[in-house]
Amino acid sequence: MRIYITSVFVEDQEKALRFYTAVLGFVKKHDVPLGGGARWLTVVSAEQPGGTELLLEPSGHPAVPPYKAALVRDGIPAASFAVDDVQAEFERLRGLGVEFTMEPTRMGPVTAAVFDDTCGNLVQIVRPGP
Repeated sequence: MRIYITSVFVEDQEKALRFYTAVLGFVKKHDVPLGGGARWLTVVSAEQPGGTELLLEPSGHPAVPPYKAALVRDGIPAASFAVDDVQAEFERLRGLGVEFTMEPTRMGPVTAAVFDDTCGNLVQIVRPGP
């Protein structure tokens, strides 16, 4: 068993697509109209085009806004992405105007930083391992 698709809830799929591709560097994998303006919209790592897909899922369900607000209020990331160098990625993203809620921080065997994805989520970048 392996992870095939995971998702983040977004208010505006087009805005999310621009952020996740132009800023974070993911590439669009699927973009299928679902009706009512919603799309099955996924992105993947440019380094692993056959890897796990991230669904940019519409925030239409009534449970989503309070869920997302609670996560943000408590500082809990909705997603976590691995990078080779957290400090370098932090500098690159900050240079593109990304707002961080936590600068690169060593936490035991990992280094992590957390940013606002402009779509209502906190996202963590992490370098796992020693």
